[in-house]
Amino acid sequence: MFKLEKQILGVRGMTCAACAQRIEKILRKLPGVAEASVNLASEKLCVAYDAQQVSLIEIQTAVAKIGYEAFTPEERRQERPVRLWTKVIVAAIFALPLLIIAMAMPQAWMEHSPLSYALTQFALVLPVVGVGHRFYIVGYKALFQGSPNMDSLIAVGTSAAVLYSLYGLWRIATGDAGAAHALYFESAGVIITLVLLGKSLEARSKGKTSEAIRTLMGLAPKMATVLRDGIERELPIEMVGIGDIVTVRPGEKIPVDGTVLEGNTAIDESMLTGESLPADKSPGSAVYAATLNTVGSFQFRAEKLGADTAFRQIVKLVEDAQNSKAPIAALADRVSGVFVPAVCAAALLAGIAWYFGTGGDLPFALTIFISVLVIACPCALGLATPTAILVGAGKGAERGILIKSGQALETARGIEVVVLDKTGTVTEGRPEVVGVEGDVLRLAASLERLSEHPIARAVCAAYTGETLPVTNFRAVVGQGVEGEIGGQKVSVGRGVRVYVDGAYRGRIDVADRLKATSAEAVARLRALGIETVMLTGDNAETAQKIAEQAGIARVLAEVLPQDKANEVKRLQSEGKVVAMESADIVLMRSDLRDVPAAIELSRRTMRTIKQNLFWAFGYNVVGIPIAAGVLHLFGGPLLNPMIAAAAMSLSSVSVLTNALRLKNFRPKD
Repeated sequence: MFKLEKQILGVRGMTCAACAQRIEKILRKLPGVAEASVNLASEKLCVAYDAQQVSLIEIQTAVAKIGYEAFTPEERRQERPVRLWTKVIVAAIFALPLLIIAMAMPQAWMEHSPLSYALTQFALVLPVVGVGHRFYIVGYKALFQGSPNMDSLIAVGTSAAVLYSLYGLWRIATGDAGAAHALYFESAGVIITLVLLGKSLEARSKGKTSEAIRTLMGLAPKMATVLRDGIERELPIEMVGIGDIVTVRPGEKIPVDGTVLEGNTAIDESMLTGESLPADKSPGSAVYAATLNTVGSFQFRAEKLGADTAFRQIVKLVEDAQNSKAPIAALADRVSGVFVPAVCAAALLAGIAWYFGTGGDLPFALTIFISVLVIACPCALGLATPTAILVGAGKGAERGILIKSGQALETARGIEVVVLDKTGTVTEGRPEVVGVEGDVLRLAASLERLSEHPIARAVCAAYTGETLPVTNFRAVVGQGVEGEIGGQKVSVGRGVRVYVDGAYRGRIDVADRLKATSAEAVARLRALGIETVMLTGDNAETAQKIAEQAGIARVLAEVLPQDKANEVKRLQSEGKVVAMESADIVLMRSDLRDVPAAIELSRRTMRTIKQNLFWAFGYNVVGIPIAAGVLHLFGGPLLNPMIAAAAMSLSSVSVLTNALRLKNFRPKD
């Protein structure tokens, strides 16, 4: 049985959903690749493969052959925003005068010196085409390989404009001065400039969607004070080894996971657990990377490094969620798979129809052809879902809500029932003895001192005298403990009832305090239309009292641990979507209010995805017919290709901007 390797790679060069699908399609054909998933918004490729059949280098090479670049985190280079903005500036420097010459220069130049007029435009468009050369390299390669993408649309559209203009230039050079009215150099130049501007704004917005990961990574310290050969050395965190003795002083962050050897302190673990109060640490206590030492100095042994630390596991969890696909993305993926070929066909048919419909007006037909190609926007479709998941998962991480996958984020919105355990979830998890019936406290404490159950600790804490020796001790899961004391068989059962030789001797009343936030959390769940059920092994009377305090209407009490899963299945059999502790959303804080917060975040994210898909589909449904001249048939205006290019760029930016609104998410009070 082979073991699959899993690797996340960055991908450079993608412009639309068709690019992502093309990479996935090529990689899935490689022997040994079990799965390949590309996230357009985060520009990441997640690939699972058998290293005995295919290497990572071969995977990267396959991606490179179709015009993209896949790189490991170690190979990451600073690139997109700076280089793209440079291209925008260069393109604009030449496109702006080109547009002025074509649209606003005196007719005299065109009429008296048409050749210099045309040559000037040609000279100005060349640098713009050069800056946008990637559209042609990637676009035509994708087109010839049968997988056209957005680059293909831009490449074909602007090529048609340039080639037709070159034909006009040739006509002018051979004496046909009237051809100066049929030049489209400015359309090609402005289209390329506007698309580059749109991609730059898009790249900037994409960067903002991934801020959560960068913020998390920024919490990790870069250096560590390590004791070697009796000398403290400050070393880069990468040089710390397992077993090293690390010194941490007040105000410093802990570099790696480990166990305290010497010293006492309090550590702020809020970024890891969400708890606001510092956790006391002493020899034997576990400490975790990226948490903050507050008061005392201490030394600890390094035990987990790099990717094995709890902190990095959390970062990986968030990254995996951001790079995963929600089921709702399947619709956009299916549409994107046929979108570009359909647009190419529509543009060609519209151009031909208008050519014959106008009696052979080639410039008019060419305008239609270019406009349809340029206005179509597969980018908006491809970005609609992943951008919202990126921001939603990141926002959850900021609040200690770790969402493991896009599917979990989508599923959470439909939760109808939340099943809560009582002890430690609804209550503090620190039960106390509030009453004793009969002379049973000493007997119970003698038995319970051998148990680790929270109720056992409460009973032992209530008894301060000497305990009795116990033999034949036995703990029965979900039932209590028993043993022999002074020749008598003593048992302490559920509800803390005490029996001696089978006869009832008395009872100890134990109560657990309700958490301060439980009632508020249950009220918020109720406001969301979600039923709460408390599932506990405690007796019905105690459970009902806690449920009433918390506002929980339904209680399933005296349920044994092994039967709790069956109770949840029974709830699911009622046709309800039930959230369980083992679900794919992890709440880092012991605050029940994070349950409704997670569901609210899911609903808000899914609403954002639906809005994005609506606008992405709606934009293309409306924009393409307008570009094809449908309005012109009824006396309306004809869409200029340059306006089409601006609209296409803005559609992607609008989808990203809508997703970024999730950064303002706040759970309702």
